[in-house]
Amino acid sequence: MSDRLVPRSDVGEFRKRYQWMALFAFLAFGAVVVRLFQLQVVSGKEYAQVAHENVIRRVTLSTTRGVIRDAYGRVLASSRPAFNVYIVPGRVMPSARPPRKWAPVDERDSFPQIADTLRLNPDERARLTAKIRDACVTDEDKSPCWHSILVREDVPRDIVAELKQHAWELIGSEVVSAPVRLYPFKALGSHMLGYVAQVDAETLSKFRPENYKTMTPEERAKVNPLGYAPGDTLGATGIERAWEAYLRGQRGWEKRVVDARGRYHTGPEADRLLDEPRRQEPIPGRDLRLTVDMELMEGIEKAMRSQVSGAVVVVDVRTGRLLALYSKPDFDPNDLSGGAGREKVRETFNKLYADALRPMLDKTMTGAFQPGSTFKPFSALAALEGKMVNPLESERCDGYLYYGRRVFRCSHVHGRVNMRSAIAQSCNIYFYRLGETVGIDRLAKVAAEFGLGQKTGLGINPEAQGRVPTRSWYALRYKGQFRIGFTLNSAIGQGATTVTPLQLALAYAAIGNGGTVYMPQAVRAIEASDGAVLQDFPPRVRQRARVEPQNLQRITEALFAVVNEEHGTAYPVRDPALDIAGKTGTAQTGYVATGKDSAKTAWFLAKDHAWFASFAPYKSPEVAVVVLAEHGGSGPTIAAPIAIQVVREYTRLQATRAGRTPPPMRDAQRPKPPAPHGG
Repeated sequence: MSDRLVPRSDVGEFRKRYQWMALFAFLAFGAVVVRLFQLQVVSGKEYAQVAHENVIRRVTLSTTRGVIRDAYGRVLASSRPAFNVYIVPGRVMPSARPPRKWAPVDERDSFPQIADTLRLNPDERARLTAKIRDACVTDEDKSPCWHSILVREDVPRDIVAELKQHAWELIGSEVVSAPVRLYPFKALGSHMLGYVAQVDAETLSKFRPENYKTMTPEERAKVNPLGYAPGDTLGATGIERAWEAYLRGQRGWEKRVVDARGRYHTGPEADRLLDEPRRQEPIPGRDLRLTVDMELMEGIEKAMRSQVSGAVVVVDVRTGRLLALYSKPDFDPNDLSGGAGREKVRETFNKLYADALRPMLDKTMTGAFQPGSTFKPFSALAALEGKMVNPLESERCDGYLYYGRRVFRCSHVHGRVNMRSAIAQSCNIYFYRLGETVGIDRLAKVAAEFGLGQKTGLGINPEAQGRVPTRSWYALRYKGQFRIGFTLNSAIGQGATTVTPLQLALAYAAIGNGGTVYMPQAVRAIEASDGAVLQDFPPRVRQRARVEPQNLQRITEALFAVVNEEHGTAYPVRDPALDIAGKTGTAQTGYVATGKDSAKTAWFLAKDHAWFASFAPYKSPEVAVVVLAEHGGSGPTIAAPIAIQVVREYTRLQATRAGRTPPPMRDAQRPKPPAPHGG
């Protein structure tokens, strides 16, 4: 009996184990409770949202990009619907999937019928079949077998109708509507308008960093305010790029019920799972009203038909509004905006970048060229402002001038010329001597008063700054050895002096309006889709040239003589019905044949640039017109007739729109003999 009352030694050991087991159970239960608390209370909303998104998917609704119109309402860029066909490999070809016990026995391949409906040729059909089989090597839920792939872009309407009519038979296929940019005028104005392109990976990474999916909607709005996503398009160049924020619009969305394989479900049962709000309508992009006149652009295109490369700029002298921006050669933005498919985009880009004439370069503002004699009015102004020359005194031109061992030549022996006749006849010798007297720094200072050598700030395409060199600029590049020849070349717009056609047009507009340099303007207003003006952009003055009015008047009289007096370089091609003042220019390019270029290319590149810068009417200027025929030859015989034709077209259009009778066409529509003078 006493043995029973004595505790056994193993009971104590059991109690110790029991205590440890109880402690372990308590800790495990506590961990479960803590985890449940974390899942249901702390992170309950987050996991509920994840569970919700597994069933309810927010589908993006595309917006409509804004329409671009010219000054008179003609549509320059709009969006049209394009229909793309996608297929899910595992659904269109079940036979390509690994066998599954649960798979329905009556599943059939719908791919042959889809291929027939899309009119796929044997080669396309074979490639797509191989692609489907490669995707369906595995049949997991997240394998490529269940991801949509693009089959055909921009499918014709008749095929779309057939696909939709037999949708119940064509299992696994889907027709998706997507807006495609349309440019009705094709290549005309393409550099100015630009084009849209698909967002590349580098650009997308700027808007969607690695942690983008975990960001809150507010954080996403900050880093990606326009909501870019894979497959989106954005403005790549021109107005499409510069005004992207206005043109793009804002996407909408709607909620849909999906299953584990990502298939959409509709009907009353699915609707009960959807919470409010179920849909947010997309907001279309804003429309733009430009300042350009496409009828005038069409006239410019005809006038430039004989030239292979060049630029024309027409600006309103009174406001700085751009009436025309024309660059040649050009390109069709429809081929680059994806409407014809990705293969067409690649093919077009390869062709454009292989072209030696650089059709992708906007020669109105991105290209900078020696202005030649069109720079002489600014050299003359520099002399007048500094009171360094008497404009009535004459200089003798024998056709050449010696400075040291170098000969500086003129295009003609002009005899004795004063400032007015030197501008009219484009005498280089007069301006060589003038440049020596004035000095290169004063030349640069007056040119800067008219905006030369400075970016205009238009912002449509990358702008070349141009260059009006100074003494210090040359000293830095020639190790302190400044030469008088640099100044002489600058005085006639040669050497290192370069301008863009846009800069020169604004500068001549300032001459015509009395010295006001305007900010160039290509967009007149932002409009709503119903035509209501949301924001109007008034003209903006950039600067006022600090020159004396009497000096400016003396220059404008000389520019009038260039066109309207017998000794003027543009007199042989003038139109008596038009009141034009301007300056011809024939700029040497400095090309030296190296043997690398073909004979035809070398011949073209060795030709001078032909210029004509003008404003009209002379007595009450309305427009400034600048023409550059790149490697065109002579300014008086090539560029001047083009500019006069442009002014004639502008005058005709203005008269027609005002209900007046256009001025009669001059007799001299027939070819004129070449001008006897140089640029």
